[in-house]
Amino acid sequence: MQKMKQQIGIIYQDENILVVNKPSDMLVIPDQHNRENETLVGILKNRLKQKIWVVHRIDRDTTGVLVFAKNPEAHRNISIQFENSKVRKKYIALLSGVLEEGEGTINKPILISGRDVRIDINGKESITNFKVLENFKSYTLVNALPLTGRRHQIRIHFWSLGHPLAIDDEYGTSDPIFLSLLKRNYKIKSGRSEKPLISRLTLHAATLTLTLPGNEDEKTFEAQLPKDFEITIKQLRKYGK
Repeated sequence: MQKMKQQIGIIYQDENILVVNKPSDMLVIPDQHNRENETLVGILKNRLKQKIWVVHRIDRDTTGVLVFAKNPEAHRNISIQFENSKVRKKYIALLSGVLEEGEGTINKPILISGRDVRIDINGKESITNFKVLENFKSYTLVNALPLTGRRHQIRIHFWSLGHPLAIDDEYGTSDPIFLSLLKRNYKIKSGRSEKPLISRLTLHAATLTLTLPGNEDEKTFEAQLPKDFEITIKQLRKYGK
């Protein structure tokens, strides 16, 4: 638990909001298998010694910018911004395969029924803009800008194009990315086993822009790529072209 606490970087805070850089392998709120003190909201409550309100969530293995409210008024303010699509989010995603389009819009409705999430004509409007940043031999690095906030939206939208996230056990493959897959004649040192470059969801919430409650200033918050994601991209640039 102490290790997880150290991984949570506080990006910004004032009397109304708290913005953090969420690590991977951590739930935002409790589920049937995890108590609150094992989740991000529980850890932050204990650290700050105060109640915080959840405004939005990202998946357990997604990293990056997440904002919480520190009082009911701020919670209401930011929730309305989200409902009215006034909050702008930018994600970095590593996809499977080579996405040829330089940029585009995915406009496919998503239906959510319990734990089932699927593209369905009866679902709610779901729109994701994207821009290709780099093409590799077997992967594509993109910016994804969701205009709506449905569960698994980015993941299922790219899956629908035939390019799921490079690692996504629900919509693609759970296989990690190893350097030996990219580098020719890679040799593992005797007596050692190869560690993956990255072994979790290849999705990072890079920036989030909102209007600060209280003073109405627009502010953008940014979270740097975590080490595993950064190293993977570095090795792809070196060996994955």
